[in-house]
Amino acid sequence: VQLQASGGGLVQAGGSLRLSCAVSGRSVSASSMGWFRQAPGKEREFVGGINWSGSTVYADSVKGRFTLSRDNAKNTVYLLMNSLNSEDTAVYYCAARRPIVMSAMSQPSVYDYWGQGTQVTVSS
Repeated sequence: VQLQASGGGLVQAGGSLRLSCAVSGRSVSASSMGWFRQAPGKEREFVGGINWSGSTVYADSVKGRFTLSRDNAKNTVYLLMNSLNSEDTAVYYCAARRPIVMSAMSQPSVYDYWGQGTQVTVSS
């Protein structure tokens, strides 16, 4: 199983970016998919997750600004990020595993597969 994260870049505060996570070797519609981020000097933190059923869960810090979606035909999960601020600056990672309960999706340790990360930098 391979995950390829892309779409990061430099954006001004208040702007938007859409990250993509293209998956091979496992169907996103039969997986629990998570997005995490890690800023310099900080621990990896949960951003959001989308389950096999299409249900989503978000960290409080991004709720209302970030939206998860997926394209089953492209086997890709997307993270649309709006109203970005400097605190969103981090390397963003996508992760996958076989289906798990929503309440467990925020834990990095439950995921079996990880993408390489994509840098998001928000300038103020």
